[in-house]
Formats: sequence, C-alpha cells, structure tokens
Amino acid sequence: MALIRLYTRVLALLGSEARLAWAIAFGNLALAVAQFAEPVLLGRIIDTLSVGQASGTPPSWQKLSALMSAWAGFGIFTIVAGTLIALYADRLAHRRRQVVLTRYFEHVLELPLSYHGNTHSGRLMKVMLEGTDALWGLWLGFFREHFAAMIGLLVLLPVSLIINWRLASLLILLCAVFAFLTAIIVRKTGSMQEEVNQHYSDLAERASDTLGNIALVQSFSRLEQEVTELRQIVEKLLAAQMPVLSWWALATVLTRTATTLAVLAIIVVGTWLTLRGEASIGEMVTFMSFAGLIISRMEHTVAFVDDLVSHAGQLIEFFQVWDTVPDIRDRPGAIDPGRLTGNIRFNDVSFSYDGRRQAADHLNFSVNPGETIALVGATGAGKSTAIALLHRAFDPQSGSIEADGRDIRDIKLAALRRNIGVVFQEALLFNRSIAENLRVGKPDASDDEIRDAARRAQALEFIDRKFHGFKEVVGERGRSLSGGERQRLSIARALLKNPPILILDEATSALDAATESKVMAALDEVMKDRTTFVIAHRLSTVRNATRILVFEHGRIIESGTFDELVAQGGRFTELAKAQFMVAGDKARAFQTPSPG
Repeated sequence: MALIRLYTRVLALLGSEARLAWAIAFGNLALAVAQFAEPVLLGRIIDTLSVGQASGTPPSWQKLSALMSAWAGFGIFTIVAGTLIALYADRLAHRRRQVVLTRYFEHVLELPLSYHGNTHSGRLMKVMLEGTDALWGLWLGFFREHFAAMIGLLVLLPVSLIINWRLASLLILLCAVFAFLTAIIVRKTGSMQEEVNQHYSDLAERASDTLGNIALVQSFSRLEQEVTELRQIVEKLLAAQMPVLSWWALATVLTRTATTLAVLAIIVVGTWLTLRGEASIGEMVTFMSFAGLIISRMEHTVAFVDDLVSHAGQLIEFFQVWDTVPDIRDRPGAIDPGRLTGNIRFNDVSFSYDGRRQAADHLNFSVNPGETIALVGATGAGKSTAIALLHRAFDPQSGSIEADGRDIRDIKLAALRRNIGVVFQEALLFNRSIAENLRVGKPDASDDEIRDAARRAQALEFIDRKFHGFKEVVGERGRSLSGGERQRLSIARALLKNPPILILDEATSALDAATESKVMAALDEVMKDRTTFVIAHRLSTVRNATRILVFEHGRIIESGTFDELVAQGGRFTELAKAQFMVAGDKARAFQTPSPG
C-alpha cells in the first residue's frame, strides 16, 4: 500500500499535463484491446481452416478474407498507436521533469537558513537530480509499458474466460501465483533498498564535502585518507545492494520458469480438452498466444515493481524535501510597500535557536532613517541574530520588528529583502563573472553603474588588472580572488543595489589597513541618508556611529555614542581598553628605542 500511495503521488505531479496523460492512457487501452484481438483472430482463422479440412470442403474465402483483413487492420493500428504513444509519452515525461526540477529548485531556495544549516547541499543536489530522474523514468515507463501491461491483464482475463473458461483458469492461477511471489520479494527487499539509498546519500554528501574543501584536503595531505573513507562507503553500499539484486534475480528466474510451465500446461490441458471436444485447435493456439502475452505483461509488471522499489528511497527523500513547509513565508495579505525610508523599531523581540538559551532577549530599540547603528559584543552575544531577524532569516518567537511602522511580517518577503543590502563577514560569490556577481542585487544595472560601484568599493583597480576584466570568472565561492578582493566585490554589490537599509557584518574584516581606510571612506559616503547597521568586533570601525548597542547574552546592556560609552566605564570601556591596549603594545614593540 505504501508503494501504491507513493506511485499515486508520482502520477499526481503530471499536473497541468493531465489532459494529455488521459489521452495517452485511453490510447493504451485501445492498444491493449488491439493486441489481444490478434490472437483471437488467429485462432478463428485456424479453426476455419481445420473445419474445412476435416469436412473435405474448401474454407469460405469470404470469411477468411474478412478475418485476415481484420487481423491486418489490428496489426497496423497496433504499430501506429504504439508509435504515437511512445512519442507523446517521451515528450510528456521530459517536459514534466524539467517543470518539477525547476519547482523543486525554487522550493529549496525558499527554505530558511536554519534548514540549509542542518542539510548538506550535496544531499539536496543528489535528491533533486535522482528524484527527478526517478520521476521521469516512472512517467515514461507508465505510459509506454506499465499502464499497457496493467490494462492488458484486465482485458485479457475476462476475454479469456468468455472464449474458454477452463483454459482461462490456468492463466488466472498463473497470475495469482506470480503476484504472491512478487509480493514476497517486494517485502523482503523494501527495507534493504532503504539502506542502499541511505548509503547513496552518504556517498553524495561525502564527495561534495571533500570537493568543496579541496584546498583543505591538499594542504593537509588528506588525499589518501579521503579516498579510503569514500571507498569504505562504497563497500558498504555494495554490501547492502547485493542481497537486493539477488532477490530480483530470483524474480527473473521465476518469470522464465512461469513462461515455460504456462505454455506446457496449456499444451497438455488444451490437448486433453480438444480430445474431449471441449476446446478447438484454434482456441489452443489462441491461449498459447495469450500465455505469451500475459507472461510478457507480468515481466513488465515485475520490471515496474523493481523500478518502483529501487527508486522508492529516492522518491521518499524527494517528497520529504518537497513537503517541507518554509518557516519564513509571506503572510496572507502581505503587501509590497515599495521603497522604505529605513525607520526600524524592535519591540520586545526575543528568539531562541534551541528553545533553552535566548539568542535575542527582549530587544527594544528604534532607528531613524539615515542613522548608523553599531552592534558590538563578544562572539555569540546576539548581534548577528538581531540582524538576521531584521531581514527575516528567522522570525522572532515573541515581539515584533517594524519597518516604517509596519510589522515586517506583513511585508512581502521579497519586497523586504529588496530594501535591505547585506555585506556578509564571509564574502559569498557565485562561480560566475565579476559582472554577474555584482548584478545579483540589481540585474538591470548598466556597465557604467557596475564600474562606478566597483570604483567606490576600491575594487576597480584589481578588476582592470584581470585578463578578462569584468568578464573574469571568479571560481567556486570566489576562490580565484584574495579575501580582500572578494570582500570589496561584496561591498560593491551592496552599493550597486542602493538599498535604504544597509547591513555591514564585519564588512572590512578581510581588508588590510590601507584598503580598509579607503573602503571605510567610501562606506561613509554611501551610508549617508540610509539606515545602516554595522556589526563589528574592531571598535575602531564604529567610532563614528550614531549609536552603539552593546550586546551580552542576547541582551542590550549599554547604548550610546562611542564617547558616551567610554565615559560610562562599563562593558564597552572594557572592550575598548582591551583592544586599544593590545594595539598599543604592538605599536610599542615596533618602535625603535631612542638613544641614551
């Protein structure tokens, strides 16, 4: 029953192609009727010939020509119908595969960061590719073979009972035994196949993880160890796969045996019935053809069940991701307010990742348009969490965040994020050209706009040095660039987007002192007339902030300007003294002692 429900979901994904699917299904029905009409007509022809021979009179040519014409007509119909069904089934399966793959990809991109943090990207890619391949194969098989086989069995058995119920009983007995043995094999291999699929997922995840950290593998000489560990996963996979293959090999043997036994039984029983006058030679020939047809249909059925069982794990994984409901999504009635002014307010906002420790604990503060707010504190104090709540990487468990007086959950997610530009601590770049990476925030940006943003982010000089300039491909995650170059591109991307709200998450952490001063000067200009949030560990970068919020254990414990906080002598003063004392010690260490 679980397999039937799974297969029902597979067919349900045909969606908008349902009309074509029904047309192909009726075509299969007509094809099944035509295929079984041929042996019936052949039997009638043989009976006509044998009756004429037994009576010593020539057979009726009118009757024979009618039978042979009908036989030829059904044969031509079978060829034409089979060709059309195969053609349109191929097109249908290929179209739906691309549609479902695109929808899956879109759905995965909409899932929250918390989901992606707990699910390896290699596994998601494997699920997408293998899942859609399995869907394509089952759709194609359904319309080209499986459905025709099932319909064929439904047509054959009633027709055979009408022709000769005694010989038909042999076919019904054959089907019952075959179905019973197949059910046993499916039950035996079901759990085994789940283990096989798990090993395949582990293999994909491990390989992706290793390739994604190739620099680490090579620098630590882990090549041999990584290959050895991957080989161990492959060995476990094969150990789990072999018993499954053995069971389905047994199913093939049973099918071949059934073919031989069925034909032999029909010959023996048919001869006995013919001698008793309860069957004709034509009926014997017809049922021998029926036996061949029903065996071929059962072979298709076994192949279908084998295919479904072997792909069940992949399909289950696919539907698990497909059914995952994003925690962060548009509320009913959410609106697009256009460009925001940048007025932000946190109203008693609390959030916890694990339900035990508060990452944001009753945060209350407001920001006017154009202000620069710095968030400082030790690692894990809650700075990044507060900003993540602002652009709805998560939603608060209590309280609310307002933008221009409206709860941000009442703003369409895409509209909210369109108003926010983020420069992350880790510069995130696609394996695409520099120009494509800069256009992420503004796809319609002109070449002049891109060049101006790069200039303001102090990135134009190194871009012009590249052989292909703005067309230079930066490599996976920007590996062909230095850390400072990646960060400057990230800043240029935010500048090009020109949002009313800007988030700088350690935006200058990867820059040297000289470049940092240039970028900070550019950022000072860009931050004018827009609300800016600066997350920083180096307190020297937030000296000119309108207000500084000091975080500790998810709470805001101090708030004020740089000079006000230093004068208070509190936690911020301790942080400032620690940093500046270290900086001062380093400076004195490089000073040359004066003579005397």
